[in-house]
Amino acid sequence: MRRPHSRFIPASAALAACLALASCAALDEMAAALANLQRLRFKIGNVHGFHLAGIEIGGKTRLSQFNALDALALLNTFRTKKLPAEFILDVLAVNPNDGTGGTSRTASTLTSLECRLLIDGHSTVTGNIDQPIEIPGTGQESVLPIRISIDLLEFFGDRRYEDLIDLALAIGGANRTPTRLSLDAQPTVSTPVGPMTYPGRITVVSTEFR
Repeated sequence: MRRPHSRFIPASAALAACLALASCAALDEMAAALANLQRLRFKIGNVHGFHLAGIEIGGKTRLSQFNALDALALLNTFRTKKLPAEFILDVLAVNPNDGTGGTSRTASTLTSLECRLLIDGHSTVTGNIDQPIEIPGTGQESVLPIRISIDLLEFFGDRRYEDLIDLALAIGGANRTPTRLSLDAQPTVSTPVGPMTYPGRITVVSTEFR
């Protein structure tokens, strides 16, 4: 006796079809998230709150402007084979996913900006943002503060005391020049399919968004 043909799709086939559709949707979301991530642009902004051996140097341009106590403290610290510096480096971020040019307007939440600081092209310490920061899809600049702690003598021990003071003043003094700084960075953003890290490292500079 022949069995009548069932008009119902077997459960296993239906499940396979659902999984295939879900997989395609997930892949589409991942591709869109990666495209949005790669459109983010970064640039070095301002340096502020620069302290050298605990002494604030923001308004100074040369060693002779330090008072006697601060100058003595700096020299004594240098003689201990240390010259610690702390400052905040602002990184500017732009999210061009503003709904124009065929893109959908999408905010990106940056969860990490793992980076290494380069001074005059010399690789030094690592840093990161303190907390996730949302970068709205408006094309406007968002500020990402990164706290930097570095012992200048550790990385520039071949320089004279006066040269190290000049270096600190060039980075964080009254006439600071961010062009001497760059970052080797790798951003990570949150997406509907989980955290996604930029596929390669980028060099962040002060002269242009990259």
